[in-house]
Amino acid sequence: MKPIVAIVGRPNVGKSTFFNRLLGHRRAIVDDLPGVTRDRNYATITRFEKPFILIDTGGFEPVTDDRLLQQMREQSKLAMDEADYIIFLMDARSGLTPADSDVAAMLRRVKKPVFFVVNKVDGEKIENEASEFYSLGVERLYTISAEHNRGVIDLVEDLVDLFPAADTTSGDDELTRIAVVGRPNVGKSSLVNRLLGFERVVANPTPGTTRDSVDTLFTCNRKPYLLIDTAGIRRKGKTTEKLEKYSVVDSLRSIERADVVLMVINAEEGVTEQDERIAGYIHEAGKGCVFVVNKWDAIEKDNSSIGRYVDKVRTGFKYLAYAPIVFVSAKSGQRIGKIMTTVDDVMGQFVRRVTTSELNRVFSDATDAHHAPLAHGRRVKFYFATQVGTRPPSFVVFTNQPDSIHFSYERYLVNRFREAFGFDGVPLRLIFRGRERKVGHGRPAKGIEKRL
Repeated sequence: MKPIVAIVGRPNVGKSTFFNRLLGHRRAIVDDLPGVTRDRNYATITRFEKPFILIDTGGFEPVTDDRLLQQMREQSKLAMDEADYIIFLMDARSGLTPADSDVAAMLRRVKKPVFFVVNKVDGEKIENEASEFYSLGVERLYTISAEHNRGVIDLVEDLVDLFPAADTTSGDDELTRIAVVGRPNVGKSSLVNRLLGFERVVANPTPGTTRDSVDTLFTCNRKPYLLIDTAGIRRKGKTTEKLEKYSVVDSLRSIERADVVLMVINAEEGVTEQDERIAGYIHEAGKGCVFVVNKWDAIEKDNSSIGRYVDKVRTGFKYLAYAPIVFVSAKSGQRIGKIMTTVDDVMGQFVRRVTTSELNRVFSDATDAHHAPLAHGRRVKFYFATQVGTRPPSFVVFTNQPDSIHFSYERYLVNRFREAFGFDGVPLRLIFRGRERKVGHGRPAKGIEKRL
């Protein structure tokens, strides 16, 4: 296991800026508004001599009556418990505050290495003023500017020197990455907490509580998973705050790095236009998808309730007709176990490979049973097919007219592949390509790729 380093401190001392600096690119949301980061945010740092896991946390307020700040404080405590090393970040511009002293007193009782760091030290004048932080009774104080990369390398080198020898083995190929997406306040964070069995992320009735995408590594039935809780994706017209626009972009990036996406729908509100828009992002990204209809316990039901709701989902998401549907209640735990079983099934299909001989047997039977329509008065000839990738399963079909295959025939071939090889829960990608042949000055004939 890589060493775990947690960044803690009061709100708005620059923790997310420091997090992004160590990561090497912008990942955590940074804004002048205090309390932007509300959950723990994980990243694997590989830029230095030894890799490690970095945790960005919400602001730590030792004494507060605000419920949200109390939850953020609990998340910071969880991060400190989980970490092997702690970086306590303070703000030189604000000076030493009573809250800093309270946190420092608590950290002195922690039996882990703690680095006391003063951020926003941009010049010699502020450097001299930062000396007041020595009154905390620490032996070594690091003064840095995360924004301008001043003093950061010295801090990281001292931190990395304490790490044990790096383990170069990796299980990333076996890891299933699951993103949880949906509109605000459909129960995504509650679902994540229920899947993990503890309160991993802040769950609050106020829409927009989750702003950063939050990563959690866990195991289930001895299989490794990465669970990604994302911010709710609002309609463009509703994302008026700059902060929410950052959250939407972050959620879309989370879809891109996932293998399987849990598309959460509020059973009480039904399928909305925004749900359809979000599902479109999943389809375009070519990811495995599981529809999770949450709050099912709040619906008055009869013997045909599930059937009617399935029809609504299939009608609203025609382009994701292959995606399985699970009806759950994150609040009561109803059918939660069904989610991971379905994810495993979808992931198995997502990485499945088909032998070329078996593929071409099915492909030949399909084209013989139903010929492609004439294109420009010419017969469309198919030569052979081969699988060229997974995540999603991707196939190249060689033909004499790659740019003339009708969409309906593409769909026909996809459906035949689904039936024959059990690809009933994932997207399939078809690429139509002309056979290479020498023309003109020795250049290969142009082939046009089409994807479904």
